[in-house]
Amino acid sequence: MSNKLLNNQLIDVYKADCQNCFGLCCVALPYAQSADFAVNKDGGTPCNNLDENFRCRIHSDLRNKGFKGCTVYECFGAGQHVSQDTFHGQDWRKHPEIANEMFNVFPKMQQLYEMLYYLQEGLNLKKTQPLHNEIVKVMEDIVALTELSPKYILELDIPQHRAHVSNILEKISSLVRGNEKTQLKNTGNLFGANLKGKNLKGSNFRGSFLIAANLSNADLRNCDFLGADLRDTNLSNANLTGSIFLTQAQVNAANGDKQTKLPQHLSIPQHWLK
Repeated sequence: MSNKLLNNQLIDVYKADCQNCFGLCCVALPYAQSADFAVNKDGGTPCNNLDENFRCRIHSDLRNKGFKGCTVYECFGAGQHVSQDTFHGQDWRKHPEIANEMFNVFPKMQQLYEMLYYLQEGLNLKKTQPLHNEIVKVMEDIVALTELSPKYILELDIPQHRAHVSNILEKISSLVRGNEKTQLKNTGNLFGANLKGKNLKGSNFRGSFLIAANLSNADLRNCDFLGADLRDTNLSNANLTGSIFLTQAQVNAANGDKQTKLPQHLSIPQHWLK
């Protein structure tokens, strides 16, 4: 697994492969009845929409059925790794004795794979050439953690590893964003902000609340979107090319159209085209 992750420069390797997962996100994770979920569900309890083959019965209609939250979740490939590598292809239905341990390992593995996703993205950039050796070293350390046994994965101090990774992600961000001057001074709480048509190139939206903000027609090139909340953000006709640390899940949570320009590794969601 380490060779596969470290030698593959395609960021697609950090996408969910549900065919090789035992529906872990549909079982391990809890959710509360809200605008994102039609019902309550406890962690460790299978979703009512999960079938006997670990597939979602309403996958193609999740938004209309009240499960929008499922469409904006990404395990970054942790699900198939936990299912096929960490637990050697043993599923929790046939082996109920490992179920709780598997469900507890999964969210920790998801965080490790998320870190690898961001590091791989940074490694693929020409602007970050001076950091490539450092990025590879950090990736090797994180990959080694993903190969630990369930017992040791559960003992990991994930915040400590996140803090270490965060330092190099900040270095990557600085190189990508450069010294761009934007029309935005505060990027923290932008809930419902009207930033239509603004020059926001090179902005640092790390951890920003952009819920329901209007960023239509905005210049969002070379921005940092690490952890930004883009629920119902209007990205219609916005230009996000060259922006970093943006995930498909964040894009799925936003609203846009076919004129929206995204980084190459991301896709226009179907609901943007309706």
